[in-house]
Amino acid sequence: MDIEEILQRDAVIANLRATSKKQLLQELSKAAASAFDVDSRLVFDILLERERLGSTGVGSGLAIPHGKLLKLKGLHGMFARLEKPVEFDAIDDQPVDLVFLLLAPEGAGADHLKALARVSRILRDRSFCEKLRGSDNPDAIYALLIQAGNAAPQQLRVAS
Repeated sequence: MDIEEILQRDAVIANLRATSKKQLLQELSKAAASAFDVDSRLVFDILLERERLGSTGVGSGLAIPHGKLLKLKGLHGMFARLEKPVEFDAIDDQPVDLVFLLLAPEGAGADHLKALARVSRILRDRSFCEKLRGSDNPDAIYALLIQAGNAAPQQLRVAS
């Protein structure tokens, strides 16, 4: 699965302002409502429900909040680079500044998991994440994500 199948150019936010995890999820929910024609409150509630199961802060300043929506058509992704990192209850207790939101239709079991795995593989590369952190241009960030998303899995370097 290529990232460009789930991430559109207008779903990249280069300088998102948030001061807390809750505010970050609210801002992402509002942006998703606008971009994907879904109810922002429903998105927010689903994201909060998922966070109660365990933080989607995967470490190294990254979070991949995700959830399933009944009326959503297809997988949709949104990427945000935060102006300033926020506490997110991440597994390494480090604040988060790069976020990839993934929303899937209720029945998208395997596709949802494949998309999560693909996003996770791409964002594991620390030097790639530094490139994302180094740009405040949404077009440049989108191009980086698409380029990395189209790379064959063996081309993706896992940083240690």
